[in-house]
Amino acid sequence: MSETNRECCALCGQQKKLQTTGNRRLCATCRAISGYVKNHPEEIKRVWCELYDEPILPRTNGHPIKDEGELPDVLDGKRYRTVDRENNKWYLSISEVEGSPVEVFASTAFDRDNELQSRISNLTTITRLISLILRHIFLGERLTLEKCLKQIKRSSRQRDDLPDMLYGVLSRYATGKENKDGNEAHRER
Repeated sequence: MSETNRECCALCGQQKKLQTTGNRRLCATCRAISGYVKNHPEEIKRVWCELYDEPILPRTNGHPIKDEGELPDVLDGKRYRTVDRENNKWYLSISEVEGSPVEVFASTAFDRDNELQSRISNLTTITRLISLILRHIFLGERLTLEKCLKQIKRSSRQRDDLPDMLYGVLSRYATGKENKDGNEAHRER
């Protein structure tokens, strides 16, 4: 049977008459809320999403990884063919771990076209950063500025393209060399 006395509730912190529920000392109001959460988890998830526009907890597969080097050599995946508004064919490949997306790749048959080179380097940056985010969401990989910088640098196709410029500016924050006077930062050559 549970004990009853006046102390601080483990959830709301108010000094009230408490009862032991599980391994916590709770007031009557918090016991009722706790019971509802336990008995109606789907309703709690629905209300949470309405209030915060995000899941309560990210879904992970229970296999957190420390860095991208721990992904398996061979991953399951799906390839999608799409066409952009200029009728260029694009191929989007999604690599999966246990059915969850962890990497995104995009390519086109027109990658030798000079006009598309800039678009491709920008697209590569986007897909590399999205892949990093997907690994964070589904595998628990820790996101750091250094990992973001590594992916941005790898996506640059030529000097002074957008990824190269982003890398130049953002890398200052990794080394503490950010521009202190508020002017637009430019990378030293």
